[in-house]
Amino acid sequence: MRTALVSDLASIKRHQIVATTDHRFRRAVPSGVEQVVIDSAKPVPFKLLLERVDAVWVIAPETNRCLDRLVARVEKSGKQVLGSRATVIARASDKGMYPHRLARIGVRHPETVLLTSMTEARATARRLGYPVVVKPRRGAGGRGVYIARDARELQRALHEIQQVQSLNAAFLVSNGFAQEFVMQRYITGTPASVSLLANGHEAVALAVNAQRLKVSTDVSYRGGRTPLEHPLTMAAVDAALRACAAFPGLRGYVGVDLVLGDDGPVVIEVNPRVTTAYLGVRAVLDENVAQLAIDACRGDLPPQPITRRRVRFTASGLVAAA
Repeated sequence: MRTALVSDLASIKRHQIVATTDHRFRRAVPSGVEQVVIDSAKPVPFKLLLERVDAVWVIAPETNRCLDRLVARVEKSGKQVLGSRATVIARASDKGMYPHRLARIGVRHPETVLLTSMTEARATARRLGYPVVVKPRRGAGGRGVYIARDARELQRALHEIQQVQSLNAAFLVSNGFAQEFVMQRYITGTPASVSLLANGHEAVALAVNAQRLKVSTDVSYRGGRTPLEHPLTMAAVDAALRACAAFPGLRGYVGVDLVLGDDGPVVIEVNPRVTTAYLGVRAVLDENVAQLAIDACRGDLPPQPITRRRVRFTASGLVAAA
């Protein structure tokens, strides 16, 4: 995802680009792009990197507020953020807020309960009815997401959560959760996403994408294909646009995850950042998606682009004709 974005930015040919990369996952970059290798043994101060640039495009997960905290640091430095502001990201990535915000504008969303203890989780699952989904209040990429089809699987999921959190014992709460989790009623249907551009007030859809998920006790995102052909494609776009409207201030590239069920689209979450679907979207459009996103951050939205091809893509970055 980072490599694709850097490639698109470089092809604009109007910017000097400095890209960071983990020393364990170095990738080739286009000519003229400076690559700063990040090594935990030899850290490069974020402040020094900020001093060298005029604008920053942050790629990070919402997990544990990583994304909005990094963006807040960019804002504090006075540099331009190519994306949503930290306060907007914090609101949009808080899954505990979704029921209230989406219900106000008539967007369907799974019944969601914020969990504070394992005892409460068991009682909530009985009330909602199995299967249920347990996920971090703030998370990304399917990490930490569990599906429980009965009380036994819920117990296993809660045990996994406790094991992971006990690795950081300083934050573990007795019989509770160090990180907040939510429980949702499981929605059956076709998993999908809508990739959009937002300018803070309005949004335009770029593509509707199929999601490929591996679902067992836990959930892992494997990639997808785009564009998705489905009877509910237009309804998915409408639901995604209305979901964006529930979080004023969204800017740049945004992804909305949905399930297309028998009763229509159900919005699962809003991702205020570049998502893996960017890999597919950039491949099916003739336009430079990075440039479109920069323009959106400045307030200019394009007409809805036309998808020209069909591709499939993997979470690891492979893209091929579909």
